[in-house]
Amino acid sequence: MKILDTLTGQKWEFTPLNDTVRMYVCGVTPYSPSHVGHAMSYISFDVVRRYLEYRGYPVHHVQNFTDIDDKLIERARRGGTTVEALAEEHIDGYFEDMDALNIQRAHDYPRATQEVPRIVNIIDRLVQTGHAYSANGDVYFRVTRNQSYGKLSHRSLDSMRAGARVEANEHKEHPMDFVLWKGAKPDEPAWESPWGSGRPGWHIECTAMALGYLGETVDIHGGGQDLIFPHHENEIAQSEAYTGQIFARFWMHNGLLQLDQEKMSKSLGNMVTIQDALQRFSADALRMAVLSSHYRTPAVYSDGTVAAAERGIDRLRQGSALHPHVGAPTSSSTSHWSELSRDELDPFPHRERFLAAMDDDFNTPQALGALFDLAHDINRAAEEGREVAQAKQLLLELGRDVLGFTFDKHEAQVPPELGEHIETLVSKRNELRAQRDFAEADRIREELTEMGITLTDSAEGTMWDYHKPNGDGS
Repeated sequence: MKILDTLTGQKWEFTPLNDTVRMYVCGVTPYSPSHVGHAMSYISFDVVRRYLEYRGYPVHHVQNFTDIDDKLIERARRGGTTVEALAEEHIDGYFEDMDALNIQRAHDYPRATQEVPRIVNIIDRLVQTGHAYSANGDVYFRVTRNQSYGKLSHRSLDSMRAGARVEANEHKEHPMDFVLWKGAKPDEPAWESPWGSGRPGWHIECTAMALGYLGETVDIHGGGQDLIFPHHENEIAQSEAYTGQIFARFWMHNGLLQLDQEKMSKSLGNMVTIQDALQRFSADALRMAVLSSHYRTPAVYSDGTVAAAERGIDRLRQGSALHPHVGAPTSSSTSHWSELSRDELDPFPHRERFLAAMDDDFNTPQALGALFDLAHDINRAAEEGREVAQAKQLLLELGRDVLGFTFDKHEAQVPPELGEHIETLVSKRNELRAQRDFAEADRIREELTEMGITLTDSAEGTMWDYHKPNGDGS
């Protein structure tokens, strides 16, 4: 099993430092609803954790909340509420969204505001060892003291200084020095420290929480590619200056999500919230859309790509006999396989393809390819009257346990007044097809498409799914 490490740019064989995989994934700053860009990142790392556990590794998964931040303070001020109340509202919303997406909860969710004593102790040690200095109520990390600063983003201090838009600050020794502690400002949350009242800087929060919950060295540190610099670069510098140990053995970064070929950005106002997306598509479709691209590559969110993913997940539902209009499975998934009968479909080559793909830096597109081929073979074998129980069992095991699909459907997506009418049209179309009146059958299919219905014809019958049409009817 190999993972590509961002720091070295190479794939390395993965084994945890100790018996348990210690995985830290950077969490959200809860000042607004979670969006589909968050979904992409946390689905990706959910699958990483699921596969590690499937391979037999115990995992200790930690993900933080940055519940004190300039954006939180400003948003709370504009909304006439407190930072604490605003953060709590969006943390609750985050958990609802992640649960709806079938993302496993981390084992620990530390919050920056609850870690201030540990943060202060780390900063104090950095000051004492000369890696940080106080100036005018603030405390800064001294980047020139760290000879390897820039190793994660593969940049030198000179290139950073030339390319960065750094605010002029007469109190800094070097323009790239970054803040560890911010002196208190009027009407902002603050805590006492040896340098006066203030609050933590962004980067030091994650160092304190990773070290506090997982120890001096984590096996996997994850997050979006937009966090490589400056956030993760600064995490490495301050953590290794504090402990003298390697901070993370593997750095994993997921690609960023684009909307209509443009990076999603709150500042651009082009965000699609998870709740908005789930109004139109199933959680499995969103997961399929994410996993259809390698976690390190950029992905594009559009109605078309997720609708295509919805059709893809239907193929797997059909193969697993979990499609809502086909029926439920007859047995639960298990890793214990019995001997195959002579007329039974052999699923094991598909399993080996799946494992080989996932062992190669979690290559979910290739893993999905193995599952689609397995679903195709299941349907064909069933038509031939062959036994497919163990093959379906494997499809459920890999699809649900590893890739995290529920194989459930949002039946509530279908307006009640449409359900009976849809069934009538589907039945009429099947009658016309039996009578070989394909022109009229196609007309009904087009009518259903305009209503937001996608049809899938198979040996087990015609199955349909509903996707809420756009306002323009598309």
